[in-house]
Amino acid sequence: MSDADTNDSGGPEKTNINIRVTETLLDDIDATWADEGFNNRSEFIREALRDAVRHPELTRESWKEIAAVEHARRTGESETFSRDELLSDDE
Repeated sequence: MSDADTNDSGGPEKTNINIRVTETLLDDIDATWADEGFNNRSEFIREALRDAVRHPELTRESWKEIAAVEHARRTGESETFSRDELLSDDE
């Protein structure tokens, strides 16, 4: 068990869950979490789950669009958009 899965930090107690993912998805997760500033895989997955729970109104397509715009912003391929522009229903 990694340090991230223990309750040594004094924070809220955490419960372990098991999920099955493809090797390809796991490779993608592992190639992403450190680049995104997370300390470990578990922290990255917890934040992805929080986003899904906090924003149930966003569809998978919405998340893909947000990710594409964020990638373009980071790589300088596109102009920057505000949060409201990204979440608006107007097209």
